[in-house]
Amino acid sequence: MPLVRANILNILRQSREWDVIVIGGGATGLGTAVEAASRGFRTLLLEKYDFAKATSSRSTKLIHGGVRYLAQGNLALVREALHERGLLRRNAPHLVKALSFVVPGYAWWSQLYYGAGLKLYDLLSGRLSVGHSQFLNQQDTLESVPTLRQAGLRGGILYHDGQFDDARLAITLMRTLIDQGGVALNYAPVIDLIKTDGKITGVRAQDTETAEMLTLNGKVIINATGVFVDTVRQMDDPYAEAMLSPSQGIHLVVSQRFLPGHCAMMIPKTDDGRVLFALPWHGKTLLGTTDTPVDRPEYEPRPLATEIDFILRTAAHYLSPAPTETDVLSVFVGQRPLVKADDTQSTAALSREHTIRLSDSGLLTITGGKWTTYRKMGEDAIDRVIEQGTLPPRPSVTATLKLHGWTQTPQAAPLDVYGSEADCLQQLPGIDQLLHPRLPYTEAEVVWAVRHEMARSVEDVLARRTRALFLDAAASLEAAPRVAMVLATELGLSEKWQQEQMTAYRSLAIGYQLPANL
Repeated sequence: MPLVRANILNILRQSREWDVIVIGGGATGLGTAVEAASRGFRTLLLEKYDFAKATSSRSTKLIHGGVRYLAQGNLALVREALHERGLLRRNAPHLVKALSFVVPGYAWWSQLYYGAGLKLYDLLSGRLSVGHSQFLNQQDTLESVPTLRQAGLRGGILYHDGQFDDARLAITLMRTLIDQGGVALNYAPVIDLIKTDGKITGVRAQDTETAEMLTLNGKVIINATGVFVDTVRQMDDPYAEAMLSPSQGIHLVVSQRFLPGHCAMMIPKTDDGRVLFALPWHGKTLLGTTDTPVDRPEYEPRPLATEIDFILRTAAHYLSPAPTETDVLSVFVGQRPLVKADDTQSTAALSREHTIRLSDSGLLTITGGKWTTYRKMGEDAIDRVIEQGTLPPRPSVTATLKLHGWTQTPQAAPLDVYGSEADCLQQLPGIDQLLHPRLPYTEAEVVWAVRHEMARSVEDVLARRTRALFLDAAASLEAAPRVAMVLATELGLSEKWQQEQMTAYRSLAIGYQLPANL
């Protein structure tokens, strides 16, 4: 059934008290809302811009335990993440796939050292393992990653983890929320919290498209706005101290020729103490990531020249040929909601575990964590609400909840992300009309995005319903006029609106290209 914005707004106008109102439409907010709705609570999710607009569409595209956390000794976090990886592969096989990784060894000790760690990684995954690690000789290592630098290569280690498409999982969670009886609305920022006798009893939100104000009552208000949680916390209490030390990580997208085949590469320790990944993703190669402290969160953070240089320089140590700036098709930046710690200056050392805080007024804030543990974060948040006595006890069911579109036999990429709905999409007009020769997407996917996935802008379609902006920013800009035209037809909007969309998207897409490629 099509998702019509006017119908959603009408539901909100007529709504009585909600059990749970979630602020934030990224991984944490969507996971928390699905958790609440699947337990039978009346649930509303409100997103300021679009679902997964910020950090949740800019990850390294991995559902993983976190090999780096083994070195930090955080076995509990790794075990939890590996468990969640296994659950997500069962609940969304159309979105989460196993991926093989090679750790190249150039020092005599490296295979023994990293091999032991990866064997522990295997053990921690238990019955939900996606495969066992193994030692590779030099020849097998080069067969797995043909572009590896050969000089000094002794061999490697093969291990397995999960890969996904972050924005597509976000859209799937939004659809799952609706399947479970919840309501979601994008472009509906919360501009105020309603209080009665010092306790939060609702929110005021605004429909961006019409400027209509909505007063919405709720028993529980959950702040799940990722790197922006402090903004909502200070809406509740202007004197609340910031709880986050955000950092940013950048990713470069280059041609598949730099990483041919189906294996990824992982460099376990770079100059800044992080790991570097080279991954096959949607027919391209994804390189990342960095860890740079930032002063404030932003919706469109920009990469620093030093970050770009770091990734290209590090990749050049291992890949031959090595990509240069002129090879970069897109650069995107995500910011991490890292909870402050007093004993460290390094954001790379801050915990990725999630944190829940309850204010005196009753605002529940959940932040930290990562995409892999989004479900557990939602479960913990709703459990905390129940412990406070605000909602009646009801057990969690999300560990076995199949996500929207679930199928064990998805179609070939790029339609695999639509799961069981791919056949319906293929019946739409424009299925044989590519948006651009360098992109795998069709006009039919634009129509589907509007009718079924609440897309409202050219950016929504090219950045998150498809991944065109992240795969080839220049090609996405060339495809934008056709996308604007299809959107205008579907939404009944004017040529002036199309021109405004083009202006906005052009400004956005330039920020995803390096100066050498403009």
